[in-house]
Amino acid sequence: QVRLAESGGGSAQPGESLRLSCVGSGFTYIRWSVGWFRQVPGDEREPVAGIDMEGRTYYADSVKGRFTVSRDDDKNTVYLQMSRLKPEDTAMYYCAAAQGGLAQMKDVEGVDYWGKGTQVTISV
Repeated sequence: QVRLAESGGGSAQPGESLRLSCVGSGFTYIRWSVGWFRQVPGDEREPVAGIDMEGRTYYADSVKGRFTVSRDDDKNTVYLQMSRLKPEDTAMYYCAAAQGGLAQMKDVEGVDYWGKGTQVTISV
């Protein structure tokens, strides 16, 4: 059974940092692209960042230069280091896994498995 378990969400003030983690199980993690999406109530789920099995990365324009995605295949874990956080980063963040390449992580339709989500709230 495939499982993606996120952790590390919470509250922070603008300008601060948070790190999200997601541990995968039940699939050959090293061969999959993994990453993060986020969603605000009433809006569509949007891609944030992804990383493929070669270490190539993708970032949404809104987070480039502030967020860093990385993976540790020995731990079946993908991380999202979020820096210089802004109130507009407030959302539910979902871990995602796709059997295809990095392009799969740019569209919700490309994702094969989802985590349950972790809330990130940025406010003064």
